[in-house]
Amino acid sequence: MKTTLLIALATALSTAALSTAAPVTAAPAAAEPPRYVALGDSYAAAPLVPPADPADPMCLRSLAGYPRVAAEELGAQLTDVTCSAATTDDLSTSQFPGTAPQYNALTPSAEIVSVTIGANDADVLSEALDCVNTLPEPHGTSCAEENTAGGTDEVRARIDAWAPVFGTALDEIARRAPNAKVFVVGYGNYLRTDGCHPTQPFWKQDANYIQGVVNHLSAVLRRTAEEHGATFVDTYTLGSGHDICADPADRYIEGLTSTRQAAPLHPNASGARAIGEALAAAVRATPAPSRGTDTVLPKAS
Repeated sequence: MKTTLLIALATALSTAALSTAAPVTAAPAAAEPPRYVALGDSYAAAPLVPPADPADPMCLRSLAGYPRVAAEELGAQLTDVTCSAATTDDLSTSQFPGTAPQYNALTPSAEIVSVTIGANDADVLSEALDCVNTLPEPHGTSCAEENTAGGTDEVRARIDAWAPVFGTALDEIARRAPNAKVFVVGYGNYLRTDGCHPTQPFWKQDANYIQGVVNHLSAVLRRTAEEHGATFVDTYTLGSGHDICADPADRYIEGLTSTRQAAPLHPNASGARAIGEALAAAVRATPAPSRGTDTVLPKAS
């Protein structure tokens, strides 16, 4: 009887101890980093800015371009398929042998997508190079006068004609990455009002014309982004005082003669960092999309 009583008492005490002990819960699993896919042309790829990305040498992509900066800021897992000289066609087709179409990087698991595209579609860089005049007026030809001689700005007309193509591209991005926040990163502040001839060899009217064309392209990017559910990221404002006329140490975009390791008329490392930080801030401020995999996509405008 005594032994039986002791066993019963021990059992009761053990049961009480178990019932009053704090429950043991498993530690929460660490959150996976957001998946970020970067698409676009050389403005995003930052050609010649060290270190170079060895994954696709033909694309002249930097490991210090704005997508890398944004990914570091956000703690994101980056797939960077930006490629120098890319046009909108290269989103869906192979730009170089062995280079996959940029769209191939998009999946439903992507949570962030950025894209800068359009300058090569409208030949903006080649037009800027056509505006170079090393000698002062009147020893040369004004590109502004040439491109508007018929009463219509030929370059702006090309940009406007391309806008629906970009709208279709944004719809395709949303279709392939339905759970992603999509960011359209605009082109920057290249030349201040009236330029700085002869430091940068563009006459006043041509400097204003070039920047006006870039601004028009960015305005088209902004409008099309808004029409297709994407967020526009302005890089013109952050480049104030950092254009190609600024002191070399202050430039975000290199001039025709680069003073730092970067391609002419492209962001240098400082510019890429400023743009990447602006993109990261936009990502943090933008709510996740409400669309799902069954969302009906808007038609291109």
